[in-house]
Amino acid sequence: MTEQMLRFVHTPQQTPEKRSVAERNHDFGEIYRIFQEREAARQSSRCSQCGVPFCSVHCPLHNNIPDWLKLTAEGRLEEAYEVAASTNNFPEICGRICPQDRLCEGNCVIEKGFEAVTIGAVERYITDTALERGWVKPIVPRRELDASIGIIGAGPGGMAAAEQLRRRGYQVTVYDRYDRAGGLLIYGIPNFKLEKDVVLRRRALAEASGIRFVLNCAVGQDVTLAELRARHAAVLIATGVYKPREIGGPGAGLGGIVPALDYLIASNRENLGDVVPDFASGLLDAKGKRVVVIGGGDTAMDCVRTAVRQGAASVQCLYRRDRANMPGSMREVKNAEEEGVEFVWLSAPEAFLGEANVSGVRAVRMHLGLPDSSGRQSVEPIAGSHFTLGADLVIKALGFDPEDLPVMFGDPGLEVTRWGTLRINHRSCMTNLPGVFAAGDIVRGASLVVWAIRDGRDAAKRMHEYVMEQKALPVAAE
Repeated sequence: MTEQMLRFVHTPQQTPEKRSVAERNHDFGEIYRIFQEREAARQSSRCSQCGVPFCSVHCPLHNNIPDWLKLTAEGRLEEAYEVAASTNNFPEICGRICPQDRLCEGNCVIEKGFEAVTIGAVERYITDTALERGWVKPIVPRRELDASIGIIGAGPGGMAAAEQLRRRGYQVTVYDRYDRAGGLLIYGIPNFKLEKDVVLRRRALAEASGIRFVLNCAVGQDVTLAELRARHAAVLIATGVYKPREIGGPGAGLGGIVPALDYLIASNRENLGDVVPDFASGLLDAKGKRVVVIGGGDTAMDCVRTAVRQGAASVQCLYRRDRANMPGSMREVKNAEEEGVEFVWLSAPEAFLGEANVSGVRAVRMHLGLPDSSGRQSVEPIAGSHFTLGADLVIKALGFDPEDLPVMFGDPGLEVTRWGTLRINHRSCMTNLPGVFAAGDIVRGASLVVWAIRDGRDAAKRMHEYVMEQKALPVAAE
């Protein structure tokens, strides 16, 4: 189906149909239906084909968005996929979980008054179609290199780097402490945003490409970093950040106050059919409970929406700033509100009530003050504004910090920054240890999947240059 371009004046914005709240609140299936061919072509035709595409500029991967929108509008889907895949290893994943309202769509030049092109939905449609029609093939390098690369972490950063290095002909082995590849794509992000078959399909393609996975392998316990350095020409650390930020105050140690990632991992494992003792015992199951989630990012949104699907009696999100200052995607906030989540804005916890287990959260109202050193408005408590929320399960979604990698890996020579992230040379992506590189959240701190993919691709390029230099071989032109 061929459409003319520049149709935004006459064709309204259209998002994929969402399943009804009554239906989606009782299962973990993805809530958005996929575009049909005509719908994708019509939305793509709304692109203005502007000379300076801010959608591409504000995409961490600098995807060639206007190009694949034009090809989709013209019905040239296989070419559209080739363009999308040239800059992004996992476009079907980014199309589902990227906060497009803050990135590409939020910077679309036609957004004001006409509403942005629904870029993410078209991206998902292109790649899902390519996968269904068999256009996505395993990687076959032009030549095999007599050099191996070790990658620690099978999340999006590590997987993206593995693909890029395999394309160059390297023998790639990915090590991960979990029993499935995918990192937070498998265990952190709920099915209603990203069904796990999508991620498992990518692992199958990677294995068919010759990438080897060593799972249930904790570096520092099952194998040391020194052993990996001796085994491989170069090593990439792409472990992400998993250590939850804690919350203080009286009662913070009561039972029923749990980290967000523990809660999400338990839910995802249960949905995958695993036996999860803490879920079976009810500790990490929200069914029938009054749930309070503390935080305002995308992880908090994942928690509140998961609690709804588990059958919580009530779900409230406690956030110290207002809606306009929330770090999470506004699309996710809207979805959560539709599903029955109550947001308690400008409020912060002060203490947790209960005997052995939590029974309530004592909170205080906040007001926004002057901008602080980060540029965001500071928050200050309002005297005498205390109130209490009843709670049987409190989920802490306050962000994540790096684990102590020098200790965990058994290599005290590995340098970290004052924030605990790995210190690298940002031109070479290399740590202070020769041949050891790092990418993703373990370098930049907790961030988006799309940034991890970008960092993994950049690190792969620098690793190739390093190995070629060590072997005194010329680096092929890009």
